[in-house]
Amino acid sequence: MTQSPATPLPPPKKRRRLRESRSLTQAQVAARVGVARETVHAWEGGAALTPAQAFDALYAYCAPALVRQAYLLTGRRELARESVERAFQLAWQRWPEVARDRDPAGWVRATTYEYALSPWHRFRRRHRQPEPPPADASARALLDILLELPPPYRRTLVLYDGVGLDLPETAAETEASTPATANRLLHAREAIAARLPALADPEELHWRLADLASTERLSAARPAAVRTGGERRTRLWTRAAIASTVALMATTALTLRTAPTHYEPPVPRGETVRGVPPRVALGPLSQGELELRERLRKATASGPAKLTPAPR
Repeated sequence: MTQSPATPLPPPKKRRRLRESRSLTQAQVAARVGVARETVHAWEGGAALTPAQAFDALYAYCAPALVRQAYLLTGRRELARESVERAFQLAWQRWPEVARDRDPAGWVRATTYEYALSPWHRFRRRHRQPEPPPADASARALLDILLELPPPYRRTLVLYDGVGLDLPETAAETEASTPATANRLLHAREAIAARLPALADPEELHWRLADLASTERLSAARPAAVRTGGERRTRLWTRAAIASTVALMATTALTLRTAPTHYEPPVPRGETVRGVPPRVALGPLSQGELELRERLRKATASGPAKLTPAPR
């Protein structure tokens, strides 16, 4: 390391623009992301928005950028879109909690990153095949380096140099200490600068990350489709939970009906009694025994004369 973890990292110039964008009013944000005109008027007049309108505004403001960020984390276009849709579906399911959060965009971003970096995607069939890399050679080289970094380092780099969060904010979102986050960031920058010396400048790295994400054709679904998909998924999970509960109750009732009601001690194993020869299995009959058995059968069938009842 060329820098101590306690040494503060110089923030790029873009952070000033980011702080200015955070100070925008809700009406200005809605106007920038293309929310309906009546929604803007409702915000300006102080009228309360419906949950669907608030969700659509948040989705329109965050989803396009989140898809590009998820692509930098995964290198997969379809997985990036899926991660954003799943995060917003979860946000719609927990909308009362998300709407009251201090940073709804940060809540959705953290959920998107968690889903995108989940290790279970490697077991999915369609994610075993590599996707076509970017056409530009420099963009392809930068993406290869990003994907070679450990997921925590990659996430820290995207949040700090890509999104523009401060170091404490990045540490809080990655659930790590500030020194550990600084070490991850410095290690990621050194790995990139070792193979691409032109990106040693943090400002240049920021713009290259932005160019890499913006050159790909990444689009998010419509907010209404995401809300409908989330509601459909919720109904399916609810029905599956009800079916599992009914099956468990039926199995329990069947077990209670067929289970024994009293204790049945097991049959003890037999023991050999002293002085009594063990029972042996009968072997094949000899010729004389066969003849005797045949005579007994015939005698039993006809019987001797003295056993025949005399007629009255």
